Amino acid sequence: MPVPANHSKPVRQSAKESAFNQIQQWIIEGTLLPGEKLNDSEIAESLGVSRTPVRESLQLLEVQGFVKMFPGKATQVTEIKRDAINDLLPPLAALQALSAELAIEHLTEEHVSQLKQINDQFAQTIQSKNEYAALKVDEEFHQVIVDIARNPYIHNVLESLQAHVRRHFFYNSIVLEEKSIEEHDQIIEAMRKGNKEKASATMKENWLRTLKEFE
Repeated sequence: MPVPANHSKPVRQSAKESAFNQIQQWIIEGTLLPGEKLNDSEIAESLGVSRTPVRESLQLLEVQGFVKMFPGKATQVTEIKRDAINDLLPPLAALQALSAELAIEHLTEEHVSQLKQINDQFAQTIQSKNEYAALKVDEEFHQVIVDIARNPYIHNVLESLQAHVRRHFFYNSIVLEEKSIEEHDQIIEAMRKGNKEKASATMKENWLRTLKEFE
């Protein structure tokens, strides 16, 4: 199992957190392929940690559906099913829409400026056809709104769902369209005006339109 050695190592994290984040990133971006068997000793050596945090990380990744552990046999990266995105995006869209509603209560002018700046960056990546960067900036935009909402339960669930979204977008080569730039602007404006219904509806459409285009 080829494990890269030139990856960036997160700072100010426990060994388990560092291992979890790095292994998950490898799975999402395809460094570790679907069906590939994982060797905890090799991963531990690459990360510069003991096998214990690696094993703990793999257990967490199994709970989240990224790996499958067969006790006494092997641990494998889960396969990715193309049609699974039909089950993934609707609940994510609903929670993102709820986050937009809840965020209105805590929104400041600084938040509005931040969201506009991120959307400007998003527009630049879309127009330059930098698809991978566009996905990253789009995720940042939505994450800021989730953070503003200040709901730890929504935050934790979305964190897991978003990781699966990144994996599906990568493997299925999903490309974000310019329409998303306009929708982001509409979300910001609806939130600024305190229009919960508009913010929620536009946020949901922003995600579900991606599903329609994928189909």
